[in-house]
Amino acid sequence: MPDLTTTYLGLDLRTPLAASAGPFTGDVDRLRELVDAGASAVVLPSLFQEQIEHETSDIDRLYSLNSESFGEATSFFPELDDYNTGPDTYLDLIEAAKRAVDVPVIASLNGTTLGGWQRYASLLEDAGADALELNLYAVSADATRNAIDVESEQLELVDMVTDDVSVPVAVKVSPYYSAFANFALGLQEAGASGIVMFNRFYAPDLDLETLDVQPHIHLSNSHELTLPLRWIGITRELLAISIGASTGVHGGTDAAKLILAGANVTMATSSLLIHGPGHIAAMEEELATWMRDHDYRSIVEMRGAARRETSADPAGYERANYIGNLTSYATRFRSSYSVPLRRS
Repeated sequence: MPDLTTTYLGLDLRTPLAASAGPFTGDVDRLRELVDAGASAVVLPSLFQEQIEHETSDIDRLYSLNSESFGEATSFFPELDDYNTGPDTYLDLIEAAKRAVDVPVIASLNGTTLGGWQRYASLLEDAGADALELNLYAVSADATRNAIDVESEQLELVDMVTDDVSVPVAVKVSPYYSAFANFALGLQEAGASGIVMFNRFYAPDLDLETLDVQPHIHLSNSHELTLPLRWIGITRELLAISIGASTGVHGGTDAAKLILAGANVTMATSSLLIHGPGHIAAMEEELATWMRDHDYRSIVEMRGAARRETSADPAGYERANYIGNLTSYATRFRSSYSVPLRRS
């Protein structure tokens, strides 16, 4: 049996197969199922700062709504037990998860202000999280802010959070940076212990009858693996920190590709929602079988074996191979679908 152990954010993991943030990791019973099936770490769903602040402002509004009423009318006031007015529910989830499973529990945070990132990161650490994942999930739609402003603010918040907490911090990012390799180095310099590639933005849809903008969610598929695969292969040689691979991990061979490119750990959500928590065990068996068939004795030996610098075709990770791919595809298309020309 190949040695599947790996390290991620300085944490020792039994395998490189982890469960990323999703509905299953927000439920303690499902967490147990995931770990029993072989998940080596779990990332809890994100704590969103704006959700907390929205709930808090709702309570303030309810308290002030009847402020001019008679003092005896105490029944006007809401029962606070019925409202989630802060991060307490999320902190309870961390504590319950730590009691329920014996693998690293990674808390995820999506803040909106520098102060909010700092405050809630410290609370998550105090609740017992083994590591934090800062989820930089934001669409920069403000035309008055340029790319330098946006990236500088994000690097600043990573620097501030990593200074404030003692647990390792991973940063989950989108691929939509004009110079991603440079930004990845900036995250490392800001103190991040790892980078997770990539966030999947959920784009809106439009209802043609009501003209309402509606959220539209699609589960990932293995074809989406190519985007993290490219950037992991390119940045592996540049980074001394951990790399987590997310998006498109549906089987053990998907995990194998990402590890060969340089990932320390691979994370799945969509495939688990489709097949159930037990799918982790099938992924592990498929990964181990592939390693045995290709004479890899350990994940350490395998990691980065096909990164850009060591690949047989380094240009394949970049645009240099673009024309060759198009030409090859066009040739195959013509040979498959060509029909003789008819003379008029």
